[in-house]
Amino acid sequence: MKNIRNFSIIAHIDHGKSTLSDRLIEATEIVSERELTDQILDNMDIERERGITIKSQTICLPYCARDGQTYYLNLIDTPGHVDFTYEVSRALASCEGALLLVDASQGVEAQTLANLYLAMEHDLEIIPVINKIDLPSADVDRVKKQIEEDLGLEAESAILVSAKEGIGIEDVLEAVVNLLPPPGGNEIEPLKALIFDSHYDAFRGTVVHFRIFDGYLMSGDMIQFMSNRAVYKVEEVGIFQLNRIPQKKLVAGQVGYAIAGIKTVRDTRCGDTVTNQKQPCPEPLPGFKEAKPVVFSSIYPVASDGYPELAAALDKLKLNDASLIYEKDQSVALGFGFRCGFLGLLHLEVIQERLEREYNLSLILTAPSVRYKLIMQDGTIVVIDNPALYPDPTLIEQTEEPFIRAAIIVPDRYMGAVMKLCLERRGTNTNYQYLTNNRMEMHFELPLAEIIFDFYDKLKSVTQGYGSFDYDIIDYRATDLVKLDILINGERVDALSQLVHRDRAVERARHACEKLRDEIPRQMFKIAIQGAIGGNIIARKTVSAFRKDVTAKCYGGDITRKRKLLEKQKKGKKRMKMVGKVMIPQSAFLSVLKTDTD
Repeated sequence: MKNIRNFSIIAHIDHGKSTLSDRLIEATEIVSERELTDQILDNMDIERERGITIKSQTICLPYCARDGQTYYLNLIDTPGHVDFTYEVSRALASCEGALLLVDASQGVEAQTLANLYLAMEHDLEIIPVINKIDLPSADVDRVKKQIEEDLGLEAESAILVSAKEGIGIEDVLEAVVNLLPPPGGNEIEPLKALIFDSHYDAFRGTVVHFRIFDGYLMSGDMIQFMSNRAVYKVEEVGIFQLNRIPQKKLVAGQVGYAIAGIKTVRDTRCGDTVTNQKQPCPEPLPGFKEAKPVVFSSIYPVASDGYPELAAALDKLKLNDASLIYEKDQSVALGFGFRCGFLGLLHLEVIQERLEREYNLSLILTAPSVRYKLIMQDGTIVVIDNPALYPDPTLIEQTEEPFIRAAIIVPDRYMGAVMKLCLERRGTNTNYQYLTNNRMEMHFELPLAEIIFDFYDKLKSVTQGYGSFDYDIIDYRATDLVKLDILINGERVDALSQLVHRDRAVERARHACEKLRDEIPRQMFKIAIQGAIGGNIIARKTVSAFRKDVTAKCYGGDITRKRKLLEKQKKGKKRMKMVGKVMIPQSAFLSVLKTDTD
């Protein structure tokens, strides 16, 4: 056990986590040069294209240190995005230490702080690492000062590396061996292991990733999950390198996997405790909670006959992503589909992209919504996330919406622009503090519904890319919620309905009407596009009708002849409008979701 080290790499987005992981794998020579690729631990195309980690990965690196001994370094790679914070917290709970990566040109940012606090909650040993020292814009002295002042860590012990150029990689490995403590635990105690991830293998079923804190695990053992009391027989245990390496036995302190004939990923919950059925541990490891979705949207196939393919694709995707929640949904305009819950907007984008790429589907998504609490007149509490389920407003006593606490780090010259953006989004500034003489951290409390559309894009625009953003959900607060309906020629289109704050309703209605006017093709009669709250119309745009020149054949003669023809055409158009049905193209639904509300 004294030769095992369990550690993680934590950082803000795009500070070089995956590149550093590649160099550590390369230095320990577990991969041949022929097999080595960039972002070797990121095995999804979307991860490689976007340069982000979506699914956490684990690898065991055998390293021969300068003292002549071989150490087994278990690197638990984590996602960097705020949507996957719970997954990161479970991965950190499996470690004894962490490498805190800071970009030498960008310095300490919002998620650097958030991830540091997360690591401190788990009482981890933290080694600061300054990456990208080869960049022309790198300012190591400034970053060291930030590490000391903002993070309260010893800047002198920070390791200087360039993951891209391979500078300082051996120093990182030596620091992991010498500065991080070996794992604790007792092999004689009853089995106690923490599940920090799982994935689905088409041939073997669910593969559970775990860290053993006490006891041991070998094939043939009967294990029990403490959250749902499910019992399984272990078929295989082993460690992760680039492939799974089976072992006879895993003991306290080790990180590995188990295959036990588990049919679906939803049976294995991140943060759950695994124990031996015959000799269970007295209580589970602390910190387990269900991953709860915060953003909801309905997914429909473009062609109605694509519903079976969408149902099959979601079933398969659920095998790999336990945090995806969905149920059947129906819309008059779009037919049959599914109402899905996501951890955040990035999670929604990733799921949409995976469905379109991996399963070759064409999809329509409704406007993302959050979960609202409605306190009814009779005292009952109703929770809704779908505008279609919004009850009669006269029966509602009070509506509540979720609020977040946002931490934004920006250069102080952008303070005014950030304040204006957050106040426009119904935010309140709780406090701000200077981290250095020209960088500040601002704290706001904002409604979650206001940030799920385009807040992050706008923040990057107003701060010229220098703003960094992190948030956590705090509570529900009273709000003035209304249901915004879109009417086309007097008919409600349920797929375009939105739940919005009363103050933002007119702006949203105008935006939707303008977008639809540009997308809906012209007919032989006028098409009225209206935004309404109940029976009150708050916005309107009109798609003008085609005009046929019926008077073209009337050359010369009396004006009354022309007027007679125009009146006849007018009556015909009126009759056509009474029976005319407007076909709404699929692009119209997508255009309403686009975020350019300027």
